[in-house]
Amino acid sequence: MQKVTSLPADDALPGWYHTSASRTPRPAHVGQKQARWAIVGAGLTGLAAARQLALNFPDDEIVLIEAQEVGFGSSGRNAGFAIDVPHDIGAKDYIGEVKTANLILQLNTLGQNYLRDIVRENGIDCQMSESGKYQAAVGEQGIAILEAYRSGLEKIGRKTQMIDGKDLPEHIGISYYKKALFIPGTMLLQPSALVKGLADSLPSNVTLYEYTPISGIHYGDKVTLVHDKGSITADKLILANNAFASHFGFLRGRLLPTFLYGSLSRQLTPEEQARLGGKPVWGVIPAHPFGSTLRRTVDNRILVRNSFSFHSNGRPNEKLLRHYTENHRKSFERRFPLLSDVDFEYSWSGAICLSENHEGFFGQLAPNVYGALCCNGLGITRGTATGKLLADMIAGKQHPLIDFLKASPGPNKTPPEPFLSIGVNSVLKWGHYRAGMEV
Repeated sequence: MQKVTSLPADDALPGWYHTSASRTPRPAHVGQKQARWAIVGAGLTGLAAARQLALNFPDDEIVLIEAQEVGFGSSGRNAGFAIDVPHDIGAKDYIGEVKTANLILQLNTLGQNYLRDIVRENGIDCQMSESGKYQAAVGEQGIAILEAYRSGLEKIGRKTQMIDGKDLPEHIGISYYKKALFIPGTMLLQPSALVKGLADSLPSNVTLYEYTPISGIHYGDKVTLVHDKGSITADKLILANNAFASHFGFLRGRLLPTFLYGSLSRQLTPEEQARLGGKPVWGVIPAHPFGSTLRRTVDNRILVRNSFSFHSNGRPNEKLLRHYTENHRKSFERRFPLLSDVDFEYSWSGAICLSENHEGFFGQLAPNVYGALCCNGLGITRGTATGKLLADMIAGKQHPLIDFLKASPGPNKTPPEPFLSIGVNSVLKWGHYRAGMEV
């Protein structure tokens, strides 16, 4: 039996989870069960795979297994940007090879459209807004990044608008940034509310078990997932658990579970909203990748998200959360001096799965085992799209994007521990330092 060496154990105060509508979790699995299909991970990728698999095989039961509660884990802890355009930080124009960039655009757009349709059809209240995003810069280096990105986006036919700092208060209420590139096409949403709604609107032939952490697996002609209250045996297994796939025996030494930290303010009063001004809903992404992401939400809260750490076991560190919350306070007060008395109500960490070469995994991992893993920070759109397309691939459907994903070399091999953790965390600290006032 393959023992699972690490399980999710996220911290207690993810703001999106606590400010979204509560739901009744599905019961944990108890006893023995057999099914044709099992999926581990009820985040965005797993939910999309389960939904599409259920539609492709309407006479089969699909078992979806979640270690914690839906909406509490990583899929409910991101910044809530459903981004369509590519952003290759390794390319001079942040686009790179145009043919590949167009395929990534198609992939992300597929994920957006799939989510948009499900939200509309099922009346999911997740504050979805077609707001676009602002890529904002504080200094000349950041402005150069924006100019390069604009030229790259023009190559793939995406129109943008460069906004001078003096005009930014009309958009986001603050004059902290010197320039911003407005990029239409991004949807903003409440990620935990989205994930909860997706789970509660699954097709009837999907059985969801929450609070069912898997502790061991038998691989063979069938796959048996073992937990402390029983087991689930399936003909086919899909792993949609990102970096935890390495603890299930796959892609070891190739996945980088990296944590970002976010804080969400209390709701602004009507007087504070008037004082801030600008649009009622917006999202800002920094020109420098290690800067601060900001959002003003539909329910009049301010999100600040910055600071990074790497943990090879995929589990957060409470001490670091307390430390990085201080960074959030400093970032907030630099940008919103007129709202200095607005406190944070929630602070949390959330994992993203990165790879050294920015490639994910899509396809077959072993006999009877498949995976859509490692979204490299684009979990909402890419995770949704790859989950859907994996279910279609398994059903024998053809799609150019399936061919594109299968052609990926997959995540690179990384150095062994302790060199990996020392190296990655050094790079993260250096990136944070270089971001300067964009943090």
